[in-house]
Amino acid sequence: MAVPKVCGIETEYGIVLRGGDSNPIMASSILVNAYVQTLGRHDIAGRPSRVSWDFEDESPGIDARGFTAAGAMPPEVETHLVNAVLTNGARFYVDHAHPEYSSPECRTALSATLYDRAGELVLRRSMDAARTSLPPGQEIVVYKNNSDGKGNSYGTHENYLMDRSVAFNRIVATIMPFFVTRQIFCGAGKVGSEFPGTGDSVEFQLSQRADFIEEEVGLETTLKRPIVNTRDEPHSDSQRYRRLHVIVGDANMSEFATYLKLGSTSIVLAMIEDGAFDGRSFALAAPVQAMRQVSWDLSLRRPLEMADGRRMTALEVQWEYLGLAERYARQRGLEAVGDDVGQEVLANWKSVLEDLESDPALTADRLDWTAKLRLIGGYRERHELRWNNARLAAMDLQYHDVRPERSLALRLPFTRVLDDQRIAEAVTEPPRDTRAYFRGRCLQKFSPWIAAANWDSLVFDLGVDPLRRVPMMEPLRGTADIVDSLLEGCDTPAELLARLGA
Repeated sequence: MAVPKVCGIETEYGIVLRGGDSNPIMASSILVNAYVQTLGRHDIAGRPSRVSWDFEDESPGIDARGFTAAGAMPPEVETHLVNAVLTNGARFYVDHAHPEYSSPECRTALSATLYDRAGELVLRRSMDAARTSLPPGQEIVVYKNNSDGKGNSYGTHENYLMDRSVAFNRIVATIMPFFVTRQIFCGAGKVGSEFPGTGDSVEFQLSQRADFIEEEVGLETTLKRPIVNTRDEPHSDSQRYRRLHVIVGDANMSEFATYLKLGSTSIVLAMIEDGAFDGRSFALAAPVQAMRQVSWDLSLRRPLEMADGRRMTALEVQWEYLGLAERYARQRGLEAVGDDVGQEVLANWKSVLEDLESDPALTADRLDWTAKLRLIGGYRERHELRWNNARLAAMDLQYHDVRPERSLALRLPFTRVLDDQRIAEAVTEPPRDTRAYFRGRCLQKFSPWIAAANWDSLVFDLGVDPLRRVPMMEPLRGTADIVDSLLEGCDTPAELLARLGA
């Protein structure tokens, strides 16, 4: 049976300091520090504290293929930048030149969508907190997008727990066509193109990341970006698990699109583990070129060349994946992704494909790219503008503004899958059904005695040598059901460590 598809999202936000001169690293540091110092670092007794990230086990340069390609540049671990752990189990830090919010581990796609939305609220509160420390007339603004329009892209990375015993080349072969074609429902939309040589020939496209994908398989995330990333950093028991690190997706403003992206991908990965494809292949002749071809085709009708000589549209490929997923659900169930969530994802997947096939505009209440196209395209037609007009590029950026009073996306009547109260609670409360619960509750109760934390351990400092590391190698241990009574029965971290040791 497939292992539970524990998942999460890491979002790098675009950032600008309005009214002043500052490099993005400095602006990002101001932003994260403002949140940590004023909003994010108080335990249940109201004591201010700061828990930093533990880099002991960081190893982003290990390649799942067992080798590193010649000339590859694995990601650097930047230990000197601002890094904090939040009481909801998330990580909030400066990554290169961006503020990044990494959600806690979540048991289902719906939970991961919830904590992704909570991240938006964290960034919104960070902007408010930073404003009080900036000179008059200055403001830090962040955007949940993937391109600055000047040839630079930043990521929205998904993570999925997988069974280590499944051959990585089988994962690559089966998931690649899915990644190339899922843009039709999870692309965030984009005015124009930054791919060299396109000029004004691409007026609008489905995805923000497609222009920046250069390889089929690889380790890097900032240059030579691949469709399938090979980073082998499981943040769990490496003998049992791997973490599929997905860098090909867009940052969605529509929570429905985020939910469908995470849910459908979780199902396909579970199917790969359970051998549910029965030798069926949807291999593309040229996946990297197909990535852009799908993104640039607003009609969804342009056929892709398959490796076996067939021609299929992205819609047809997605219908094939959905058909196999429905059969898988009937025959094996969807326990790996959560049965109720899985059934809902299948229903949403089907309804979206039906509407895209009939008329993509029918999905503008659920999908980002069709909503953005309707909004910006309508403005363009009313004002008789060319697609390369700067006002349309400005609207594209404003769509992704995290501030509700400025964001175009947050004004749209998107179909909701969450309510605002749950999102607000998720800013400070961890998910109850993964190890993130133990991390978050320990930060709430014992943060003055926690020296550092990361995904798979907490380091306690009781004031005497040595420091005590509590490993958390199982993503589904440390849940509320398992540790609530333990935490409630301990008044001090020393008691907690003694009981854990026993």
